[in-house]
Amino acid sequence: MRRFIPILKHTMLFRGIKEEEIASMLNCLNARLQTYRRGEFIFRQGEHISDIPLLVSGKLHIQRNDHWGNSNIINVIDFGEMFGEAYAAPGSGAILNDVIAVEDSAIILLDARRVITSCSSACKFHSLVIQNLFFAISEKNRKLVQKLGHMSNRSTREKLMSYLSEESNRQNSTTFCIPFNRQQLADFLSVDRSAMSHELCKMRDDGLLTFERNRFTLI
Repeated sequence: MRRFIPILKHTMLFRGIKEEEIASMLNCLNARLQTYRRGEFIFRQGEHISDIPLLVSGKLHIQRNDHWGNSNIINVIDFGEMFGEAYAAPGSGAILNDVIAVEDSAIILLDARRVITSCSSACKFHSLVIQNLFFAISEKNRKLVQKLGHMSNRSTREKLMSYLSEESNRQNSTTFCIPFNRQQLADFLSVDRSAMSHELCKMRDDGLLTFERNRFTLI
């Protein structure tokens, strides 16, 4: 697990903490490493968790499937992000969505109670982790509000324009790549894939954008 310490140093949870301090905290936080193959479930809907998972390699999707097999991608977890922390608090209930590895992935599990409780020595860097946890949760809430903004649009075109405009601004470029294929983008925006593909072609014909696979240019 020590090989991931340089990676942990650059995560939001351990921001501002030195590598040697992180190393001393891993035992304190009861850290465990788990690896998953592409397509494996990290968590399934209905499970109870008591750890804060932190992705140190790979990519995950948080998604929900209905009775008929339709998928809705709730969120994408990228390298260095934590997830599932809302369900790690005592009494928070079972996880409401599935978490699936879309690439070969590795996560580090941190005991939630130990993360939020300062150790007996009250070390400064543990207090900083608690502060970083608050900021990380705030950032995730902001991203969920952004997605709700996309979803609040009624038409498929409006949802696409909202999402693609945000990605252009986030990447500070009118040409950018998105982290989805066509089906995943449709699942993320909760629209029909065929209707979305048709709308993208209409937007291209209307001179709004060009695209090739997951690479877009806004005009």
